[in-house]
Amino acid sequence: MKKNNSILCKQKICLTVSNDSPNIGAFIHPINMEILTDKQKAVLDFIEDYQMGHGSSPTLREMREHFKVKSDNSVLKHVKALHEKGYIKKDDTPRGIKLLKSVKAKLDAATNMFRIPVLGTIPAGGPVVSEEFVIDYFEMGTSMLKKPDGTFALKVTGLSMIDAGILEGDFVIANRYLKARDGDIVIALVDGANTVKRFRQKGQHVWLQAENKDYKDIEASEYLEVQGVVTNLIRQY
Repeated sequence: MKKNNSILCKQKICLTVSNDSPNIGAFIHPINMEILTDKQKAVLDFIEDYQMGHGSSPTLREMREHFKVKSDNSVLKHVKALHEKGYIKKDDTPRGIKLLKSVKAKLDAATNMFRIPVLGTIPAGGPVVSEEFVIDYFEMGTSMLKKPDGTFALKVTGLSMIDAGILEGDFVIANRYLKARDGDIVIALVDGANTVKRFRQKGQHVWLQAENKDYKDIEASEYLEVQGVVTNLIRQY
């Protein structure tokens, strides 16, 4: 059956749309660059994956072995086509394909990631004594954080903050160096126990407010320490 491909162009972007299968796919490329064939796109994808995994470009032999073809020329013609169409830059050395823009963008993004320690499970249903210790890590872009230094994450249990959109099982990200202001959601140590609540202050009077009508606010009878101001929320589905 003859392939039914069409090209849609809008705002200097072209989409190559294939109707060969129930799942219509599109390859986006600049309007001033020629469309890739399926084999050329496969070679470009392999180069990208190889650069991400090895930090260098594949040789013709490695590409030939990957695609299980007998001749270097079978791969070389696609590499030349990618070069002529402007998708890659290369010299005549064995690993002469230059770092792809897509790879550079991914590597740049990776350098802007911050490793956040998960320090344990902190209840949002009432103070329960717990010790902070790292149980896991996850990464987040530094642009998403108000202040990366001093940032940590804690897992929420309980229902006392549901009206603030904080549910049991969520991870709250907090910063220990931010100063708590009236109305901030904080992680606090109250009389030797941890909790997640809204920080309230009027003059010298400080208390923690629940965001659930079924829970009472917390007044510190002996000691209240704000351990971090909540800046982000992560929910897993």
